[in-house]
Amino acid sequence: MRPFFPCLLAIIALTARADDWPHWQGPQRDGVWRETGILEKFPAGGPPVLWRTPVGAGYSSPAVAGGRVFLTDRPDTQTRGNPGKALERTTEAGRERVLCLDVRDGRVLWTHAYEARYEIAYPSGPRASPAVAGNRVYTLGAEGDLHCLDTATGRVVWARNFKQDYGVTTQTWGFASPPLVEGDRVFCLVGGVGHTVVAFDRETGKELWRALPAKEPGYAPMTLIDAGGRRQLIVWDSEAVSGLDPATGAVYWTEPFKTKMAHAIGTPRLHGDLLFMSSFFDGSLLLRLDATAPRATEVWRIKGVSETRSEGLHSLMSTPFIENGHIYGVCSFGQLRGLRLADGERLWETLAPTTPAGKPARWTTAFLVKHADRFFIYNETGDLILARLSPQGYEEISRTHLIDPTNRAGGRDVHWSHPAFAERSIFVRNDRELIRVDLRATP
Repeated sequence: MRPFFPCLLAIIALTARADDWPHWQGPQRDGVWRETGILEKFPAGGPPVLWRTPVGAGYSSPAVAGGRVFLTDRPDTQTRGNPGKALERTTEAGRERVLCLDVRDGRVLWTHAYEARYEIAYPSGPRASPAVAGNRVYTLGAEGDLHCLDTATGRVVWARNFKQDYGVTTQTWGFASPPLVEGDRVFCLVGGVGHTVVAFDRETGKELWRALPAKEPGYAPMTLIDAGGRRQLIVWDSEAVSGLDPATGAVYWTEPFKTKMAHAIGTPRLHGDLLFMSSFFDGSLLLRLDATAPRATEVWRIKGVSETRSEGLHSLMSTPFIENGHIYGVCSFGQLRGLRLADGERLWETLAPTTPAGKPARWTTAFLVKHADRFFIYNETGDLILARLSPQGYEEISRTHLIDPTNRAGGRDVHWSHPAFAERSIFVRNDRELIRVDLRATP
């Protein structure tokens, strides 16, 4: 019986007091990983891979909750990236799936598959991260298939199709904004004539309200904040950023921020009473939220001559991070930049964590997650980097390669799926596999 005890201790160490990553940007939707006992530097040869599980193609990130990992994919596609130009839609029959895996060993516990005919650009697979709430997981496919599934069995509790139910035309790059769950409501960017966002009852799928008239919903994840004495649902669509009453859909305030090609993609970032968003073509906007009433006023707005000649920050997919009066984010051609929050002035930039040869490349991205006094930066080549970001610049601590990029964009191999950080591990996928990598500190 003696050999059993080291195995038992290892299992306890992996599972005791572990945190979940149940939806986009983590437990508090702020891109901060708060687990303790995490390594300070990557070991020689890289951290150990605890398991690998084959999956299909897709851009969606995993969600980790209740000892399970949830992921969406497209198992039948042979397409990687976009076979034509970035704006060319590809018509392709196929399926999408929701997968549920055991967090301990990567074993597939159940799958739910459904037909999904694609008529979008970059047709590799679904984009939106699953959202787990209680015993339900909510997923959204690239063509607007919304599912509420039982987490234990994969049973369909209810489902919606935005194209059929709301007469929506799928945007160029598909539906990407993940479902947002709070209380008894699920909020989704739906689109359609006269409405951008729709709230559903989380147990029945019944529509509760619809709001906002944007021509296109865009792709940005919504977020929930407290400001002006009210709970507010923040919606950034292709034409404006707005604060809504999540109970009724009533619009508290709207600030115009029109984006070319509906490039509202990154999550609006709250910092104190300031709200920040950045777009690839249209630069950045900083708003101040009133302390006494639900309203907002512009602090500054900075747009470069173009995305190739940017001034402050022109982010594509990466959500910037704000702390201690400074903004850190990835600009349009891969430049990781530090800006002063007060006025948007650029303090420094570097390509070191984003591009292999240190050369700018269109649409280059990396994902920033804060942990303690440093950042985990996951770039599109599959490298995970530990670094410190400060007003003085970028300080790299350690770097390791986790998984190979299997997608294509801009004439290069890319990896555009945000990882999840939970169970003292990182969970990351490409178009072939989902892996769990141990990030515990050495005992």
